[in-house]
Amino acid sequence: MTRLSLGTLGTCPPDVARPAYDPAAHGVGIVHLGCGAFHRAHQAVATDAALASKGGDWRIAAVSLRSSEIADAMAPQDGLFTLIEKGQGGPKARIVGSVAKVMAASRDIDPVLGALADPATKIVSLTVTEKAYGIDRAQGDIDESHPSIAADLQNPHAPTGVLGLVVEGLRRRFDAGTAPFTVLCCDNLPDNGDLVRTGVVAFARRLDGELAERIAAKVAFPSSMVDRITPAATVETLQLAESLTGLVDEAAIETEPFFQWVIEDRFCEGRPDWEAGGALFVADVAPYERMKLRMLNGAHSMLAYAGFLAGHAYVRDVMTDAALSALVRRHLAAAADTLPDLPGIDLKIYADELAKRFENPSIAHRTYQIAMDGSEKLPQRIVAPALDALSRGQSIRPFAFAVAAWMRYCLGRTDSGETYDRRDPREAQIARVVEQAGGDASRLVTGLLALGGVFDSRFAEDRSVRANILSLLEAMMTDGMARALSAETAAL
Repeated sequence: MTRLSLGTLGTCPPDVARPAYDPAAHGVGIVHLGCGAFHRAHQAVATDAALASKGGDWRIAAVSLRSSEIADAMAPQDGLFTLIEKGQGGPKARIVGSVAKVMAASRDIDPVLGALADPATKIVSLTVTEKAYGIDRAQGDIDESHPSIAADLQNPHAPTGVLGLVVEGLRRRFDAGTAPFTVLCCDNLPDNGDLVRTGVVAFARRLDGELAERIAAKVAFPSSMVDRITPAATVETLQLAESLTGLVDEAAIETEPFFQWVIEDRFCEGRPDWEAGGALFVADVAPYERMKLRMLNGAHSMLAYAGFLAGHAYVRDVMTDAALSALVRRHLAAAADTLPDLPGIDLKIYADELAKRFENPSIAHRTYQIAMDGSEKLPQRIVAPALDALSRGQSIRPFAFAVAAWMRYCLGRTDSGETYDRRDPREAQIARVVEQAGGDASRLVTGLLALGGVFDSRFAEDRSVRANILSLLEAMMTDGMARALSAETAAL
């Protein structure tokens, strides 16, 4: 079969959407760090629509930070890839042309640094997950023990980590008299713009106080909230792309029709017409961000741990389990009760929409994929709303259930005894707690609640929180997850 490329694009069937512009006629204006499936299903697609709407030199030079696989897949395809939307009416294919190239930082960092320093670059966007930044949110500082932070502080002019790359790119621009780029975080983190600003300025201050002050004064760090369920691509994804387009595509991805991107409208040197792709520009992203983190992401985390341990490989399978589906809806309602009214949003309708998205039989979103990095996700997704529920006298049972399910997951084995990798940045700490607990639920609760940076002391020291978590965890460990789910649902 023929490989997807600019030269073969015209052979696609007429029902396959193609770029409504000539990709080669537009220059690069964005460097994106973290060229995973989510970026391609989200920012790249919105940029594709912006180029079709108003043009401009806004194509993307994407950077793969850890591996060269995606760079090698997209290079022969001239940066093109197939986006498959799976919803009612069958899958729909779209060829996206906004990515000009993908650079593998692990293979050669010089082209990446060159792109960051290039005067044509106006925006540096990021989807790298929280653990890649090396920021200590509680202290408002960088974590100097983080491998990338430690390495880049030692070798700041040839960095490989996220903060090091951004700071070195800005240093080169300032030294050359070039205007700074905007730093746009698209990771699912609360106050993500301020968080990244904190990390970048703190990293720069370790190197050069004047550079840190210039960054703080001159660089924009808008916050953003993004939402589109995007499973990891599989062999079946690539096969479906080939059957829909008639072309081989090693970078194809699949996603849901739903798309949401809320952005604080604060940029140093302009931006694309992302509104054409569905983006909403607002003065304050925080209320939308909290809504998504607590409802969608919080429910996702809960169902991932409970669902995986109950034997459900995919989110769609979770929603066919009557007991677990009821608990998902309970969690959505409980999270909504911690939120203030949001203009233009009916939280009950939003909860129903989320449940329907989870039920989408065409999306194969693995519970094990969502379960990754739990200790980084729980503070925003579960602990924060639980604290609000406590302060308002609301039930904390749904949030305690989510934490208990995570603690059960931390054991690293299923009810049948099969082991799995926890895939958590605190893997070593968690393993020590599990070993010291020796199968005792109470000791496990005590040890995991004491993990630094995960559980707020007000949450960890509350007697009702601990009692609820302990009773739930004991049931999960003694009776198995499936029976624990049924018992919890029976009490609704």
